[in-house]
Amino acid sequence: MKATGIGSWPGTAARQAAEVVVGELADGMAHLVELPARGVGADMLGRAGALLVDLAIDTVPRGYRVIARPGAVTRRAVSMLGEDMDALEEAWDTAGLRGGGRVVKVQAPGPITLAAGLELANGHRAITDMGALRDLAASLAEGVAAHRAALARRLDTPVVVQFDEPSLPAALGGMLSGVTALNPVAALDEAVAEALLDTCVAAAGADVLLHSCGPQLPWDIVQRSGVSAVLVDVTTLRAADLDGMAAFVDEGRTIMLGVVAATAPEPRPSPDEVAAAVVAVTDRLGFGRAALRDRVGVTPACGLAGASEQWARAAIELARRAGEAFAADPDAI
Repeated sequence: MKATGIGSWPGTAARQAAEVVVGELADGMAHLVELPARGVGADMLGRAGALLVDLAIDTVPRGYRVIARPGAVTRRAVSMLGEDMDALEEAWDTAGLRGGGRVVKVQAPGPITLAAGLELANGHRAITDMGALRDLAASLAEGVAAHRAALARRLDTPVVVQFDEPSLPAALGGMLSGVTALNPVAALDEAVAEALLDTCVAAAGADVLLHSCGPQLPWDIVQRSGVSAVLVDVTTLRAADLDGMAAFVDEGRTIMLGVVAATAPEPRPSPDEVAAAVVAVTDRLGFGRAALRDRVGVTPACGLAGASEQWARAAIELARRAGEAFAADPDAI
């Protein structure tokens, strides 16, 4: 892995976004874009409405709610996902990449983040109901597996899955807010979280990446899971994270370092400066740089939905060039 994007992208034009992502990341890991600016059904949780099997979502004042039968919100999410897949297929074919074996990535909310973000009919988070939590994970696992397989057929290329779990640390730490102060959300048991992740990872049918751009990622759970790569924002890393990353890499798995700002910084960094930020982290893991050349990739720090379209393009170009430099000769950086 050299470079990839996190998933979200600015604007509302699926074809334009797909062209940029394919053009910049075809030799790294292009990805299916998410365009939250399109509104309901297009953000991370809304996208799940297009993936869940035998469950659906609707809107409520606080966000989304789990419902039994699909309605307008689910139909809208399905329509936008289809548009995004069409756009990626068109860009893929235009670039002549069909059948070339280059890897493409799709993203979905992880089971813990999904259950933390959706509410039940009673207004409580789905994560507070063990039955709902397991049903959501099973539904998500089945839907993501079908989605991955469908896109792999359409592009005639390998497709991997990224589960976004920004709420995982908060769920494990008992830091999720309840409906009121009198209804706190209890900390999620680690064994339950691990089982839910395992359900989704096993169903994905391909290499699975885990993304969490927040602090305090539970590396013990990650190491026991079947994920092949983890995407992190380097600005959140602590000493414990470095220990977890080193153990993860030592098992032959991959770390994707989010070293490119998600919104345009001033001054804008050069590819050399981004590459230097990569080795500033890898040099603290206790391995020689050459030993990591196939185990480290580069990404933006988080999704690019809040960036300008100009910076989004620049950010993935910087990630790509820094990733190529590290893979080619990390000792020269």
